Amino acid sequence: MTTEQYHGRLRHPGVRRRLSAAFTAGVIAGAAVLLAPQPAAADTPWLAVSPDRYASFSVPAAYVQEKLGTVSQVVVEGNFGPSAAWAEFGLTRRGDVWSGVLGALKPGLYQYQLTADDTKSIKDPTNGTSVASDPLLSTFLVAGDSARWLADAPAGTGGTVGTLTYRVRGEQRSALVWTPPGYAAKAPKGYPTLFLESGDGVAATDWLDLGRTKQILDNLSAAGVLQPMVVVIADSADDRELKDLRKAVADHYRVLRDPAHQAIAGVSEGGTRALAAALATPRQFGYVGSFSGTSAPAIDRRDAKAINRDVRLLRLYTGNVTDPAYNTTYRLMRALDRAEVRFEFDGVDPDGGANWTTWQENLVDFLPRLFRHVADHGPSAGHQPLKREFNPPPAGTTPTPFVSEGGFVTFETTTDFTDAQHVTVWANIAPGGSWLRVPMTRDGDRWRATVGPLKPWFYYYRLMVDRVPFKDVSNPTTVTSEPMWSTFLLPGPGARLLSDVPAGQGGKVESMTYTSTVAGQDRTALVWTPPGYDPGRAQPYPVLYLQHGSGQSYTDWVEMGRAKQILDHQFLDGDLTPMVVVMGNGNSANFNKELLENIVPTARARYHVSSDPSQQALAGLSMGGGQALGVLRAYPGEFAYVAALSAGFGSGTGVDVAAINNGTKMLRLYVGDQTDFVYPSFMASLTTLNTLGIRYEFDGVTPGPHGWDVWQKNLIDLAPRLFKR
Repeated sequence: MTTEQYHGRLRHPGVRRRLSAAFTAGVIAGAAVLLAPQPAAADTPWLAVSPDRYASFSVPAAYVQEKLGTVSQVVVEGNFGPSAAWAEFGLTRRGDVWSGVLGALKPGLYQYQLTADDTKSIKDPTNGTSVASDPLLSTFLVAGDSARWLADAPAGTGGTVGTLTYRVRGEQRSALVWTPPGYAAKAPKGYPTLFLESGDGVAATDWLDLGRTKQILDNLSAAGVLQPMVVVIADSADDRELKDLRKAVADHYRVLRDPAHQAIAGVSEGGTRALAAALATPRQFGYVGSFSGTSAPAIDRRDAKAINRDVRLLRLYTGNVTDPAYNTTYRLMRALDRAEVRFEFDGVDPDGGANWTTWQENLVDFLPRLFRHVADHGPSAGHQPLKREFNPPPAGTTPTPFVSEGGFVTFETTTDFTDAQHVTVWANIAPGGSWLRVPMTRDGDRWRATVGPLKPWFYYYRLMVDRVPFKDVSNPTTVTSEPMWSTFLLPGPGARLLSDVPAGQGGKVESMTYTSTVAGQDRTALVWTPPGYDPGRAQPYPVLYLQHGSGQSYTDWVEMGRAKQILDHQFLDGDLTPMVVVMGNGNSANFNKELLENIVPTARARYHVSSDPSQQALAGLSMGGGQALGVLRAYPGEFAYVAALSAGFGSGTGVDVAAINNGTKMLRLYVGDQTDFVYPSFMASLTTLNTLGIRYEFDGVTPGPHGWDVWQKNLIDLAPRLFKR
């Protein structure tokens, strides 16, 4: 298996490898005309980015229908995945729009397009940005300190980008040229030159549109950490083309021609060509950089002396294991060591793949090292050593997903989808636990994708095969209420409370069958009893009735919420009051009756639990949170502790405020962030509570969506607070 087979696309395919000079110049000058917003759709932007870095998409369904016909799904494709990998963010049809909120995003440049039913793509006509190599793409910049080099420099302070035309083998070529602020064609002293090469699937214009190279050069220049230089950006070139390009640059610009004032770097295949040019003919370039070079050029030990003499800097860069250059860089470093060629390694970028987000950082590190003395020759802060190659298990040899060091997870299908056209992994891997679909690539008769790094936590996913959901049958985990989902735990300190406690040390989860007079049938609840539970002790146990949400059932708090693991750990840590937790079936036409006449009496009959309101708690998520608040309104004082997770209080009509305040020791409320669709109604309900004068506690916004990442954290916060007042 090649490295390209275990990660997704670098970016959307279809980039033209070469652009003619006329076409390049035309796109740069005329992109606004070619990709101008269409008046009918441009009244309201489809994308809004909030100051706290949430991206809200709102796409008119009528426009989608007009351009693409009737569709069943719409996604935003972009570099939203872990390591800035290409991923799909699904939008939800709400009335006349397809909408969704994604975030909080890391500062940086994002690229995206709209795609319906896997194959029908359109550009956002309300976004005036463009990418010359791919007319479907738009971009947006999320500001922040870590992306400060990507921001536009103040007007009039930056350099200038022009187009240089030249000929190679009788054909016209073009390159983009950045000249520094104050560049003078007739200056008494020439400027050093940096040649930036493109790679496979990467166009020269991408250095500007996606790499933000002009902004990086402008900002580094303004900061005084960049030697004044001329920067030439071209498509990846062979020796002949590079020779002709260098001559054209020397003929048209005031540049120095000696190797000590010539540098070359490239991304992907361009990084390989940059290395080859320097190693094969050392007396061309004194400074060399390879950003995710895709192959290692041949190195002859007999050339080491000349290379070490003439190449002042040879610096290698690679992303993490999702970067196809990862293994190549490891082999290249070993070959350079054997040949005794001096080089520097920036270290493995743990959060970067083979994409412009990583290469922007590489460029920011590389540029200040050129044509000057630099004391620091080590890796960038936070970068890691490269100790070995990354090779997931051979296809079909291990259950999935395969979790490897550093939080990388390899998903693999069975051989059931050999004829599929589009396969993705849909998982809670976006910021805060939102859901993204990561494209998988063919690996023989299977599909694979390596995703990461993921933080230690609990994850759930399903496969999407040509828009049809499938369970990963190679993963033995099950979710009763969601048969297509599979789960896995990524271990680590941050996920300790979600992990299993040592065997024999935790509490027990048992099934409790009860007769539902509402449903007219027997139903089941799950009951957690603490370690050392004693049904004969003098004092009954406090009890928490913990409810699930809509579309879920009594099994979800255990299978998805990790309630047993959370409660076990908190008990063993001494944070939890010994209690019994009853997780009933809330799918009922009359939940109040189901709870008070069926679930509670059965729990009291089967377990040694208290009937004292001060020793009873009721909590639930989403629908279950609404049910808990409904019981509070109808039977104030029945449960002294009440909590609602991602649920609003509703109207203030008919509420006995005094009874609630007098009978409730704690009313605690939780909600996710802007990606939680109940966030607006929840925040409005706080106003209602304030107006009524009901005492409550609000935990503050929990980062994440209307999903288990949020509710697990809510339970972790809630459980230790119960029965301590």
